Amino acid sequence: MELIGSSYKGDTKNGRMEGKGEYTFPTETTYVGETKDGMFYGKGVLHFPNGSKYEAIWENGIAKQGSFVFADGLQYQEKDWDYCDGCDRCFYSELCNGLRPAGESHITDLHPPRVIPDGCYDCGDGFYDPSTRVVTAYTGSFLRNAGKMNTNLHFK
Repeated sequence: MELIGSSYKGDTKNGRMEGKGEYTFPTETTYVGETKDGMFYGKGVLHFPNGSKYEAIWENGIAKQGSFVFADGLQYQEKDWDYCDGCDRCFYSELCNGLRPAGESHITDLHPPRVIPDGCYDCGDGFYDPSTRVVTAYTGSFLRNAGKMNTNLHFK
């Protein structure tokens, strides 16, 4: 785990995750829940750095049944999903709290909005700088290199 930047705190058996514990991925996503034979097994929750989470029942490391909740509390629904469709593109907070006064840009669900460095893009977990092709976390630490863009794409 140290080789790839992961860590585990919790119960073990024969050197493997077994019982209750917390597994942290190199991306700072954490799994909190039950494990068996070194894998996620039983009830467990993936907590993502942006505040969203995925609660599931796991078998041999595979989610068998679960639900996803966005950081703002919106729960994803596979059927009858009426949020952010082609006719309604508002933020979830606007559905809950109403619209803010006219004249104020609303390019993010945060209020006040995060300051985006010049020439960069907010990509949900940090800022992407196209000149360096690097994604930097909101805290300033390195997250990842972005792949080279395919400039041979043609659109009709």
